[in-house]
Amino acid sequence: MAKEEKASVWSSYTEADKEALEKLAAGYRDFLSTCKTERESVREAVRQAEGAGYRDLQDVLRSGEKLKAGDKVYAVNMKKSIVLFQIGEEPLEQGLAILGAHIDTCRLDVKQNPLYEDGGLAYLDTHYYGGIKKYQWVTLPLALHGVVVKKDGTVVEICIGEAEGDPVFCVTDLLIHLSQEQMKKNAAKVIEGEDLDILVGNYPLKDGEKESVKAGVLKLIEEQYGIEEEDFLSAELVLVPAGRARDLGFDRSMILAYGQDDRVCAYTSLVAMLESDGARQRTSCCLLVDKEEIGSVGATGMQSHFFENILAELMNACGQYSELGLRRCLANSKMLSSDVSSAYDALYASAYDKKNVAYLGRGMVFNKFTGARGKSGSNDANAEYLGEIRRMLEKHDVHFQLAELGRVDLGGGTIAYIMSLYGMQVIDSGVGVLSMHAPWEATSKVDIYETKKGYMAFLAEA
Repeated sequence: MAKEEKASVWSSYTEADKEALEKLAAGYRDFLSTCKTERESVREAVRQAEGAGYRDLQDVLRSGEKLKAGDKVYAVNMKKSIVLFQIGEEPLEQGLAILGAHIDTCRLDVKQNPLYEDGGLAYLDTHYYGGIKKYQWVTLPLALHGVVVKKDGTVVEICIGEAEGDPVFCVTDLLIHLSQEQMKKNAAKVIEGEDLDILVGNYPLKDGEKESVKAGVLKLIEEQYGIEEEDFLSAELVLVPAGRARDLGFDRSMILAYGQDDRVCAYTSLVAMLESDGARQRTSCCLLVDKEEIGSVGATGMQSHFFENILAELMNACGQYSELGLRRCLANSKMLSSDVSSAYDALYASAYDKKNVAYLGRGMVFNKFTGARGKSGSNDANAEYLGEIRRMLEKHDVHFQLAELGRVDLGGGTIAYIMSLYGMQVIDSGVGVLSMHAPWEATSKVDIYETKKGYMAFLAEA
């Protein structure tokens, strides 16, 4: 029975529930630890999907094969977004059951002309990505992830700072003894965006020569990776917190990790999709996209036509395509827009309405609306759809809670409003998070497990 009252989910769990929870948590920690970029997340999603019998839609299209009920396919967009489909018995124009989440997260992006030397130290110049508190990113061990594409088309994969024995990188800070003026600034200005540069070297190639430390760094990366300085022009390199996801607390009831917004929803959506492997009436879909943290823009963001285009290809491969059929499919679909919600933190109680906030350990979170200052930027789901969702969850014994992101004039948005433009039913759902958008975020294992159960219930019933 669903628990909308303020009660911990832990007290209702059997030993079998706890065992299943820990199995999911172990896989989730591994996912967080190895998939810190969109490319890494998509690559892992493809690996798991193919292991579950999914095929690349592009291979199907090239072969001219017709898809039928029960077939499972996926499509990748520029290695940064992915969509999975399992074909149902109903015609596609009757709509899909969609789980949607984003796999980008806040970080420091390396600029295209990044490497410089000053004062005998070598740095990489960065531009931060997403909404961060810049002061949180100083003096942390950071890892370098990404790709460098050389002029001949060779792609060099980079991951430095995660393996045992790897070096790490950091943004330095001013010592407290000299920071009297710095400490007078407000939090937004204590660390300026242009000061989030990464310390990468101090060893001169030849002592006394100009920019010899920079030359030493370039020599090392050329020897190890075959990369020249001009290759940074066609690179996508990011700095993220180094280290693996960890259990949090004496009782190990929580997880502390980088990138849980929104990989906690992406992972549970993916697992639910892959485990929901029985015959079904409605076609199911799992959509994992890029660029949500900067407005869902660009070719790999939710505002692109990737999803619509791939859906048209899918319908054509099923022998069901027409422009009207595509429009009907989109309008008749139902979606859980899966993104994290802010969980109550007693240390910052004034930011929340305690009657309408998510609490760690009390189950899957639903937000009827998001936005702020008059629900600006919000989807605001229909009451009828919310009632339908409640019935699904209660049928499948999913613990859930209804919440807002924060007080009325605080808050933010998700991808829900974009999908709602097609006329489909959409509601925000996901996992409550402490310290959202910080380098390390905290979640509850029971909330993660209940959210996965909720996604499976949705795919079974929508």
